[in-house]
Amino acid sequence: MAREPLSGGTVSAGQGHATLFVLIVVFLDMVGFGLIIPVLPSLIVQVGHVDLAQASKVGGAMFAIFSLAQFAFAPLMGNLSDRFGRRPLLLLAIAGLGVDYLFHAFAPTLFWLFVGRAIAGVCGASYVIANAYLADVSAPEDRARAFGLMGAAFGLGFILGPALGGLLGELGPRVPFFVAAAISGLNLIYGLFVLPESLPPERRRPLNWRACNPFGTLKVFARYPGVLPMAGVMGVYLFASAIYPAIWPFWGMAKFGWTEGIVGLTLAAYGGVAAAFQGGLSGPLARRFGEAKVVFAGLFLGVVLLIALALSSSLAMVLFVLCVTGIEGLVQPMLTSLMSRAVPEDEQGALQGGISAVMNLAMLFGTLFFTQIFGIFQAEGAIIRTPDMAFYMASAILLIALIWFARLRKG
Repeated sequence: MAREPLSGGTVSAGQGHATLFVLIVVFLDMVGFGLIIPVLPSLIVQVGHVDLAQASKVGGAMFAIFSLAQFAFAPLMGNLSDRFGRRPLLLLAIAGLGVDYLFHAFAPTLFWLFVGRAIAGVCGASYVIANAYLADVSAPEDRARAFGLMGAAFGLGFILGPALGGLLGELGPRVPFFVAAAISGLNLIYGLFVLPESLPPERRRPLNWRACNPFGTLKVFARYPGVLPMAGVMGVYLFASAIYPAIWPFWGMAKFGWTEGIVGLTLAAYGGVAAAFQGGLSGPLARRFGEAKVVFAGLFLGVVLLIALALSSSLAMVLFVLCVTGIEGLVQPMLTSLMSRAVPEDEQGALQGGISAVMNLAMLFGTLFFTQIFGIFQAEGAIIRTPDMAFYMASAILLIALIWFARLRKG
């Protein structure tokens, strides 16, 4: 039975504010995630009194903590919102993100940076609640548009986050976090006075502790033929792609001497190209060539581009490579589309939950792996000292995904 958006007279009065508020929450989540990337190396070096090679390992562990917390708490956050309503969980998540930013802004030691990243991971699972909220406040025929706006908020946040973090980072590695904390505080105040509850008491359900098991979301892949191998290809692809958030700022600073501003602008350029491809070309390319061919082309180009980045000798060459990375960014949505065709309609939500779990696990292990590789080969006394080794390894791992996918299509 289709749900009515909100209830009673709340729709006309609060639906516009509610949708805008949820989109702002998602936007700020991505701004916060992107904002930390350009300034993280300098902040770790300053707080931990370590060199860049050691800082990369610390940064990898911090991102791993973030991904682990998000993986572990996303199902619980969703189930708590089914039991107590969306509004209190969303407001709690916003408050928690503000606290995380303040932890980073004032952290006297590395321990407090880790605490902040753990809090951010838990609160970053708010996208689960945000999706549920949009479904609550949107009529069935409007939900595609609502989730399209959600995707736009994600993309815009990742474009502006690194750019803002890089520019503010020129004033000091802690400055971006004070700004982000202030924005979160204003967002929280706005929500307290404006945000209505989207899930009335009669539609809530008791807390299902079994559904809170994050590994349970992976079971959907094994229930339908052909889905599990494609999930495996996606996992390997996402593992290799974790190299970008894991070492990009460390690599740019070590190889080219980039400032935080340049790191932020290159990440913004990457996000802009990805958004352009996913927003404007994914549909036409899928209709013209089919999802499988786009996946194959994306994986192949991904292998080549990782090697090209390792061989690049200037910022201009890096920017050129970034301009053609958009095809690689289509791999995940195309694989998702292929898997969704093999899963019935009443399991689509479970499929998305499983894909989210794969993303978080790939980020967890990928960031740990590539930051360790960067730290080992960038350290003083390394047998081969180069900032590029992680990119060569990522290209080899992506080649495995390409071969695996090609064998799947032939089979």
